[in-house]
Amino acid sequence: MAKEIIVPVLGESVTEATVAQWFKAVGDTVAADEPLLELETDKVTLEVPAPVAGQLSEIVAANGVDVEVGALLGRIEEGNGATAQKPAAKAAPATPAKAAPATPAPAPKPAALAADLPLAPAVRKLVEEQGLNPAAIPGTGKDGRLTKEDVLRHLEGGQAPSAPAAEAAPVETRGVEAAPREERVRMSRLRKRVAERLKEAQNTAAMLTTFNEVDMSALKRARTQYRDSFEKKHGVRLGYMSFFVKAAIVALKEIPEVNAQIEGEEIVYKNHYDIGVAVGSPQGLVVPVLRDADRLGFAEVEKEIGAFGARARDGKLTMEELTGGTFTISNGGVFGSLLSTPILNPPQSAILGMHKIQDRPVAIDGKVEVRPMMYLALSYDHRLVDGREAVTFLVRLKECIEDPERILLDL
Repeated sequence: MAKEIIVPVLGESVTEATVAQWFKAVGDTVAADEPLLELETDKVTLEVPAPVAGQLSEIVAANGVDVEVGALLGRIEEGNGATAQKPAAKAAPATPAKAAPATPAPAPKPAALAADLPLAPAVRKLVEEQGLNPAAIPGTGKDGRLTKEDVLRHLEGGQAPSAPAAEAAPVETRGVEAAPREERVRMSRLRKRVAERLKEAQNTAAMLTTFNEVDMSALKRARTQYRDSFEKKHGVRLGYMSFFVKAAIVALKEIPEVNAQIEGEEIVYKNHYDIGVAVGSPQGLVVPVLRDADRLGFAEVEKEIGAFGARARDGKLTMEELTGGTFTISNGGVFGSLLSTPILNPPQSAILGMHKIQDRPVAIDGKVEVRPMMYLALSYDHRLVDGREAVTFLVRLKECIEDPERILLDL
């Protein structure tokens, strides 16, 4: 008996998704609750498990197809001994067409390996398109995980995909196929949604950015002094982000407009502090939210941020983790950014941009000293937040970072 595979409920206000990747081909044996395919929405990527054990007999929605909640994805013949039909046209999921020159389909073996290893969606797609064996590529990510950069570095190094030497194409031909002059790739739902939200912020809000700089000397000393004991007690490293989250909350309490938002003709003041932390993922920028961050200790903040980063790389963030938020912090400094103007995360009214710590000469008590300095940027909606409030917010945050004891004393 055939069991239908349907698109599950995707979350509040999400009615459509794109089939990003089938893990199984028609005729493959599957176990109950085994991941069959991956769906991509405008917020998260989620896996669809097998409803029963059996064999995948039909794929209705191939890779790249847009589907609605409740739509039919495929069918499974129940029972381990079920016999599946393999129509030639459905022997493997189809992929969207590209403008690049046609290349031979990847060998089945590497694709199977890619599905078995804990690869991020973007990494898995690249590995399968190039017909690579992921086990043969050294991983530099956490716990040896393979990253997209590892795969690209492997390709740039001139190493051929795993295939018998007799079947390998001439070097000149491989070079042309691996590096076309142009390539068209369908924009992911997440990337399209991010683009829409950023443009919405520019079109709707009266966005303005104000800057300041902070001396990181005291914070660096505190980290050096307590780093080992903190990690030994809590099992997590003491980073800068937890200090900035707690310092931001001190400033938000003093300047409630920065933690508010506009809804129609009303201003909604938030008496809770759900801090979004911008995180890069293979699918694009995502902003998971630290709920009630004012009630969390430094160790809890660091653990949550670390977990967010890991789940973002694996495409495992949930819809609940990405919704809400009253204020956002983005750290471009991890990529080397010295100064930037972050764009608002609607409907929030402000976003804080952290940047690279750089030694610079500054005047201290009439003398020039070299200090580790960081530029801070606060972009805000001028419809709600005035310049005085924005400047005061940054000054208060600066005071907390330069004198971390103020955070504990809520000063």
